[in-house]
Amino acid sequence: MYFANTKEGDKPDLGIAVAKKLAKRAVDRNLLKRMIRELIRAAQSNELKADVVVKLKKPIGRETRGRLRKKEKVLLRSQVEGLI
Repeated sequence: MYFANTKEGDKPDLGIAVAKKLAKRAVDRNLLKRMIRELIRAAQSNELKADVVVKLKKPIGRETRGRLRKKEKVLLRSQVEGLI
């Protein structure tokens, strides 16, 4: 996750990169993006007023044959919240 200051009066931007190589199923990639957007927007409304770029670096779902399970969703959510 990368942060950049915005100019005064500008609306903060959000960029999300989830490569097909790291999350095989489109359903999982879209779910991750939705989850990240939700967390960042909540943080933007509270205290964070910066441009944010989120990039997935490690593959997910390898043990579960490419599917994103509830345990992995909870882990990812806690990691993103920890970064904010």
